[in-house]
Amino acid sequence: MASQLLPLELVDKCIGSRIHVIMKSERELYGTLLGFDDFVNMVLEDVVEYETTSEGRRVTKLEQILLNGNNVAMLVPGGEPPEA
Repeated sequence: MASQLLPLELVDKCIGSRIHVIMKSERELYGTLLGFDDFVNMVLEDVVEYETTSEGRRVTKLEQILLNGNNVAMLVPGGEPPEA
């Protein structure tokens, strides 16, 4: 019988590791997951934010952020950041 892994259990296993977050908007974030809650609001540190604009791709480095889970489209544990 196959073991079952629930979504929040997978996110919990990612605490302390790098994670690639793809947002519903034109933004992607890559940082270390410090913690999260039941709504998948997340605290990330050493974050690099990639935003696609009409002028091209903008890259912003952030020390620490609180990310609202309502805006997250996909989480990629251990995923690589997009090419800058």
